[in-house]
Amino acid sequence: MTAEGFRSGFACFVGRPNAGKSTLTNAIVGEKIAITSSKPQTTRHVIRGIVTRADAQLVLVDTPGLHRPRTLLGQRLNDLVYETWADVDVIGVCLPSSQHVGPGDEFLLTEIAALPRRPKLLALATKSDLVGPTRLAEHLMRIQALEEKLGIRWEAIIPVSAVTNDQVDVVVNEIVKLLPDGPPLYPMDAVTDESEEVRIAELIREAALEGVRDELPHSIAVVVDEMLPREGRPADKPLLDIFATIVVERDSQKGIIIGHQGERLREVGRDARLQINKLLGTPTHLALKVKVMRDWQRDAKQLNRLGF
Repeated sequence: MTAEGFRSGFACFVGRPNAGKSTLTNAIVGEKIAITSSKPQTTRHVIRGIVTRADAQLVLVDTPGLHRPRTLLGQRLNDLVYETWADVDVIGVCLPSSQHVGPGDEFLLTEIAALPRRPKLLALATKSDLVGPTRLAEHLMRIQALEEKLGIRWEAIIPVSAVTNDQVDVVVNEIVKLLPDGPPLYPMDAVTDESEEVRIAELIREAALEGVRDELPHSIAVVVDEMLPREGRPADKPLLDIFATIVVERDSQKGIIIGHQGERLREVGRDARLQINKLLGTPTHLALKVKVMRDWQRDAKQLNRLGF
């Protein structure tokens, strides 16, 4: 049974690359469900983080960033974004306090304004911890001015820092106010609807993205091939064997991921395993291999095989 006046619905955050969308999603859910990276277009799948309170259930949808597509994968990711925008009740527009409001932000808002069914809009001045009071006040005034310039309406304008947890609760409260009345959409104890395999693959991809060249991130995909308990282990000392493949598009990229004498791949494995152990709450052994699938981002069959 849920209380009378219970609210439930969907919200998503949009913004330019590195606007803090995934970091804010993780802070609100209280668990890492979306990977973060300084590389643009890090998010590849629609990931749902679920926040359940006594009065509401909020489903946060973390989407890929809208961008100018250069491949079939890019086009499919953009399609996902527009589909999500059409379905959510609230969109939080992330406008980093440390950056000026620019053409990229205005483009996003113009696209949202053109939707046949426009969700409620919140302006989120993310990364508020990086600027002083004067700069923040100026930033908030520029955000306010977008209403008249673009013909939109902000339900609220909120400075927020996911890193320092400043006003994260205010963002959640404001979103919940805008959700429709309705019963919970997911089990009350759920934090995401993503499978463990998908979450593990994303953690491996996050580790692989760190420190690679700018052109490489878009070419990396990860598939979890098999997960099984190690046989013969004592009941109080379990070990989970995970076998996964990092997919790239060219032989030269394979060399970058593996590194000199396999050093880079071992580093990726170590970093990913720490995160996977934390996610699963059990020790794991992670075995990684690297495979070349030429131009997979442009090949419909390969994209389907990789789950895009």
